[in-house]
Amino acid sequence: MIAIVITKRYFLLCKVFAALIFISCSQTESTSLSAAKINRSMANIKTDTATFGAGCFWCVEAVFQQLDGVLKVTSGYSGGHVVNPTYEQVCSKKTGHVEVCRIIYDPSKITFDELLEVFWKTHDPTTPDQQGNDRGPQYRSVVFYHNNEQKKLSEEYKAEINNSGAFSNPVITSVEPLKNFYEAENYHQNYFNANSDQLYCRYVIQPKLEKFEKIFKDKLKKNKG
Repeated sequence: MIAIVITKRYFLLCKVFAALIFISCSQTESTSLSAAKINRSMANIKTDTATFGAGCFWCVEAVFQQLDGVLKVTSGYSGGHVVNPTYEQVCSKKTGHVEVCRIIYDPSKITFDELLEVFWKTHDPTTPDQQGNDRGPQYRSVVFYHNNEQKKLSEEYKAEINNSGAFSNPVITSVEPLKNFYEAENYHQNYFNANSDQLYCRYVIQPKLEKFEKIFKDKLKKNKG
């Protein structure tokens, strides 16, 4: 058998190429209409925001998009010193940024505690700067909190996990204040849904989604069944 090692970095050029293929006028129009619909619905709801780094933001986005109460997920970069970085700059490992997802949610349907549960159960929080075959500081595990309550809950949850012995190694997730968020390039947004046939999506994201949907089936959007 030939082992296939699928890394996100391998798809750097594929991503750029995919952007040229998938971003057409019709798709842009459809995306704009969908975004407008979401924005209208959020205007009538009291929302809150969470920002998580848990490895490849394609994976994180695909997971949190499924949750009932999550209104919008945006992939981006946080925590670094370069203003408005590009994906290529972040991949250079010199910007200090982490690949993150900004999650806008309805706290009357899903709480920050519940989001933390999904966060810690859908990635390995014990591996420094690594998720699977994706390696580098941009993949580190981190909660960027928006207020003191999020900080408190995140630190308490992390302590509980470590005390429980749920992982054989210590949880090294960092809990840091959100200082910046830069939205990633358009071709990173809604990535799994737009590129589900790509190898990384099929062999890395899809298996993760299947496990997630079994564990959190009671928290999924109704149309996920």
